[in-house]
Amino acid sequence: MNRYPVWKYAIMLVALVVAALYALPNVFGEAPAVQVSSARSSLKIDATTLARVEQALQQAGIKSDAVTLDGTSVRARFGDTDTQLRAKDAIQKVLAPAASETGYVVALNLLSRSPAWLTALHANPMYLGLDLRGGVHFMLQVDMPAALTKRAESLAGDLRLALREKNVRHGGIARNGQAIELRVRDSATLDAAKAVLQDQFPDLQASDTAEGAEYKLTATIRPDAARRIQDQALKQNILTLNNRINELGVAEPVIQQQGLDRIVVQLPGVQDTAKAKDILGRTATLEMRLVEDGAEARAAENNSGAVPFGAERFFERNGQAVIVKKQVILTGENLTDAQPGFDSQSQQPKVDLTVDAKGGRIMRDTSRENLKKRMAIVLFEKGRGEVLTAPVIQSELGNRFQISGSMSVTEANDLALLLRAGSLAAPMEIIEERTIGPTLGAENIAKGFKSVTWGFIVIVAFMAAYYMLFGLFSGLALAVNLLMLVAVLSMLQATLTLPGMAAMALALGMAIDSNVLINERVREELRNGASAQAAIQTGYDRAWATILDSNITTLIAGLALLAFGSGPVRGFAVVHCTGILTSMFSAVFFSRGLVNFWYGRQKKLKTVSIGTVWRPSGISSTAISK
Repeated sequence: MNRYPVWKYAIMLVALVVAALYALPNVFGEAPAVQVSSARSSLKIDATTLARVEQALQQAGIKSDAVTLDGTSVRARFGDTDTQLRAKDAIQKVLAPAASETGYVVALNLLSRSPAWLTALHANPMYLGLDLRGGVHFMLQVDMPAALTKRAESLAGDLRLALREKNVRHGGIARNGQAIELRVRDSATLDAAKAVLQDQFPDLQASDTAEGAEYKLTATIRPDAARRIQDQALKQNILTLNNRINELGVAEPVIQQQGLDRIVVQLPGVQDTAKAKDILGRTATLEMRLVEDGAEARAAENNSGAVPFGAERFFERNGQAVIVKKQVILTGENLTDAQPGFDSQSQQPKVDLTVDAKGGRIMRDTSRENLKKRMAIVLFEKGRGEVLTAPVIQSELGNRFQISGSMSVTEANDLALLLRAGSLAAPMEIIEERTIGPTLGAENIAKGFKSVTWGFIVIVAFMAAYYMLFGLFSGLALAVNLLMLVAVLSMLQATLTLPGMAAMALALGMAIDSNVLINERVREELRNGASAQAAIQTGYDRAWATILDSNITTLIAGLALLAFGSGPVRGFAVVHCTGILTSMFSAVFFSRGLVNFWYGRQKKLKTVSIGTVWRPSGISSTAISK
């Protein structure tokens, strides 16, 4: 009656072995490591790079626990952080002997101590969140008005070009904040300009006013287009941050949107926090503009005159003022690559830029029309523009050109990294920063582990005291549930945080609830006079519907948290939902397998060890189970 076929026991055994294998890497912990990755797509990480890293460590007399080639990076593991820091310096000297060599990114990291045979089975530990592993947390505020202003500036340039192509003569185009103002002399020209706006600029809405004998056409960005621009700016900034963090060689970063204009960046395990803050905090965007070289502009450079209309004043790093036109020729969005190097003639640090096809056409046309004129390359950081250099256009430019100026080697390297990672659609500012040290993370892990362990021990002790042998079966099923939960999270490479550990402790209580329902149902059948074997079968069969209903309703709540929550709430929901699914397997299928294995082979079973069965008065108690 209560016997499992062999294939069901085989499923249980396979599930146990697989769960144990994939949960095992979490036992070994993490070790300090150095990660070497490529800084540009043309440079491949292969066995040659691995050999160079091993040679560098050998020459420096540094012993590593393991040096492996893992996909697109080489990772060297060490026993302590002091050895890790010495190894980073040694590897950097070999892979980047010159300060200008930025082909490799050498970063500090943490790696699992799992043995090679587990890694070969793709058994990896769970990722640990910021609160458990230590690291840095940033909250960045995106300047949405700046994104709209930047878009208006771009649309003003496009409108100027479109009117030129349609031979629509006008009295000048100027940007006033987020509005574009166009002046025309007569109504016919006004109608032609409106037609161009309507046909080619669906994101703009226009209104006109008469100013004496002239007309002024004011175009503003539509509200729906403004919302779309802001959303695109936020997504582009998130993508750019991802690229920058990849350049730093950071593993398992958390970059997500919070609200309408904020981005949360968490870098678990990062030890070089100053470098991370510098790269993320510098919101560099690049713009190329022509220099205004008239007499009025030269007077403004010397602070002896006003800045001409349609121009702005910026300063070079030496304090020299440069008057540049507001019209943007090219932005960082058109950049495809940026590499530092040295100028062959002056031996000064430089950055070689490569632009896309559209950028190449713009550079060719602009340089052809403005030979012997100066073009300023302006870097905007945190809303402040600075002229990196303003060279004279000596010849027609194309897809590849260089920028140089009064910059150091380190500044050239950092600038190339920022530009190579991509431009930001809008400036950002760090408004919150938190650093969690590895010691505090280890303390959180210890506390979380103790809470789960003591919760498990108390639950098992109570179940064993109250339900006797059936309580021990429930405790074994609970242990299997915990093992499977850890294994599934490891397979999914989920990130475990403190809320996740809280959900794990909660999963234990919810999992044992199913066993309580089963045990009480078996007791009820025994109380009603059923035989021991019949009580076991009926108890499991009738409890299943209640268990399924309660778990599904709880799972719906967990899925709602997963769908609408963010950050720690989602971490809690992932562990919560996974724990519900594993508990339904362990509490019903596995615990019944144990009961069937223990009692199913006894044909004349009279009693079961399930604690005291209280019978109503007047009913014989000769078959009371103990």
